[in-house]
Amino acid sequence: MATFCLSNAKSFLPSLQSSFPSSSSSSPLSIHTQKLNSRRQLIWCKAVDDSHFPPPILISKRSLYLSLTTTLLLSLSGSHGCFDANAAILEADDDEDLLQKVKQDRKKRLERQGLINSSGKERGYLQDLVYKLSKVGQAIEKNDLPAASGVLGQNVETDWVKNVNSALTKFSISPEEKSEVDAFNSSLASLISSVIKNDIEASRTSFVASATAFEKWTTLTGLVGELKGL
Repeated sequence: MATFCLSNAKSFLPSLQSSFPSSSSSSPLSIHTQKLNSRRQLIWCKAVDDSHFPPPILISKRSLYLSLTTTLLLSLSGSHGCFDANAAILEADDDEDLLQKVKQDRKKRLERQGLINSSGKERGYLQDLVYKLSKVGQAIEKNDLPAASGVLGQNVETDWVKNVNSALTKFSISPEEKSEVDAFNSSLASLISSVIKNDIEASRTSFVASATAFEKWTTLTGLVGELKGL
């Protein structure tokens, strides 16, 4: 660090005076001295103290890497927090939807049970159907189609078939339930026709199809526990 000091100028002055003889105030030395005095104001004697200035900012590759890594982790942490908040909102929505579905299902069950309880006559028609199907199954198992025909009748226009259809229609609400009713009616018609024709194999196939469709329907409608013999 270079230091420019006024003392340097003072030490220089005696050597300069020794080179000139003493004279009046107008001597060259006096003139030169006056010139030096006038120049004192232009000479600075100050040591620059580095502590007065902030130290330079040194950024190494390691510090830069750590800074970028920290920024990235913070941004990811913030995003994760947003994801958690969004997930919590979606989970709350799912819980609300599930709760609404449970309430709706319970309401439907209560309405269905109320319908069943208030439809004793229709439940009687369906109970009669269970007994008839049981007798027909026993007859077909013994290859006794005349006995099966005596239970079923000659066609689907008999009163008991009409009564069963009215009960099936009353308790059927959903498309799936109505689809099973259609399957049952089709299989029952085939069963009656096969028995009349004395076709034992077709009668067995139609009987199984009729019984299966009816059991599925009772499960869907909740009547499986209301009827005996299923």
